[in-house]
Amino acid sequence: MDVHELIDRTEITDAITRYTLAVDDGDWDALDTVFAPDATIDYSESGGTVGSFPEVKAWLAEMLPAFSSKRLHTVGQVAITFTGEGAAPDASGFASADVVAYFDNPMVISDGSGGERVVEVGGRYRHTFVRTPDGWRSRHLHEEVTWTRGF
Repeated sequence: MDVHELIDRTEITDAITRYTLAVDDGDWDALDTVFAPDATIDYSESGGTVGSFPEVKAWLAEMLPAFSSKRLHTVGQVAITFTGEGAAPDASGFASADVVAYFDNPMVISDGSGGERVVEVGGRYRHTFVRTPDGWRSRHLHEEVTWTRGF
């Protein structure tokens, strides 16, 4: 592994961190630094939507406030497999990557009686990242749900 590959891995991992912070903080415009404009996103396994990045970004802004501002993703075990070549000669040469990142996502919602309860989703984020002029961006995200709690 050379220094360019280490930089690529760090940039992809940083994008995944930006994703979780944007969703947790409700900073929907920050998602523009995570996804390519032509990205597709699939949240169907958790009961969510499937669509283009602009459609899903609007859906997140509409739906996630129901979970209050008490959202706190944890991401771990990020596996990156580079799949394409064709980048600039001074870089690693990789143009795309398949990425799997484990996640745990507890959220607080109203219990319907004036109190709150915690719901939680765990699984894997499966991304296809591509190198763009603005850096590494996810062109596809599939949220693979392994378990839920409290729903």
